[in-house]
Amino acid sequence: MKPPRSAYPWHWRVLDVLERVVETAWPRRFTKGLPHAMLVPVVLLVAILIAGLVEMLDSSFRVLDTNTFLMSDFYTLDNYRRALTENFFQSVATRSFIASFIVTAITLVVAVPYAYLMVRTQSPALRKFLLVALFFPFFIGEVVRAYGWLIILGNQGLVNEFLGLFGLSSVRLLYNYSAVIFGLVQYMLPFAVLMIAPALTAIPEELEAAANSLGANWIRTFRHVVLPLARPGLVAGGLVVMTLSLTNFAIPAMLGGGSQDFMSNVIYDQFFRTSDQGLGSALSILLVIAGSILVGIIFRLFGTGSLAIKGARK
Repeated sequence: MKPPRSAYPWHWRVLDVLERVVETAWPRRFTKGLPHAMLVPVVLLVAILIAGLVEMLDSSFRVLDTNTFLMSDFYTLDNYRRALTENFFQSVATRSFIASFIVTAITLVVAVPYAYLMVRTQSPALRKFLLVALFFPFFIGEVVRAYGWLIILGNQGLVNEFLGLFGLSSVRLLYNYSAVIFGLVQYMLPFAVLMIAPALTAIPEELEAAANSLGANWIRTFRHVVLPLARPGLVAGGLVVMTLSLTNFAIPAMLGGGSQDFMSNVIYDQFFRTSDQGLGSALSILLVIAGSILVGIIFRLFGTGSLAIKGARK
């Protein structure tokens, strides 16, 4: 028996109307194609990315005519020769890759205990506090956070003012390599924790209890049980941190003060300051190739981490 109209909530009627609209716009005979239709936005985004890379690849083989500031009509390898042989570009590339390795190592060392405490703590209040502290930086933004460190670490910043209270001279804490590393670690920490925490959650606590019952202390249990089982999260977190650090722009520019530029800063200068689109494109292509090779090496050595598809070879 049909229920009385008064007993039929109004929001149910709205859902019925929406259901009829969807059935009209997408007939049931197209249901099998729905998963493929949902891939259309992804395919479009990837196609745009590939189109941009193809355009940059074409520009990378053209040189800038300094008389007309137009790109040449002929192809040449001069941009790649400059990018690979000039000392300036070599030093910037070396600085970028070394910094990405250092940031990845420090971030993982800090992120693992943070994620472990967040996952294993029995205190709901502590878990909520750690989650809020983890997600709060995402609402601030990278540039705002960098400005915050400028205020805290500047020559007249909070740290140096605190040192002055004890009669100590001010310390140069900004515009150096250490400041950039510190800023990148602080920025990358939430990304690493978010990648590691699911891997730790998937480890049954009974395994740790079993190791303890067999005589292993907490350190040995963590080293021989937790870390090996959390390797997928560690690999995924390390890849995310390394690639984001390698291509970061804002933090080296702001905390480095122009003296600690990364590859992204140099590429920006070629495109928007010297208007040398060809050299900027060549540097971009080389950065993509080097990053891809680095990721491939890590996949080869450590597996694909949590990026692996079920049933795939690790």
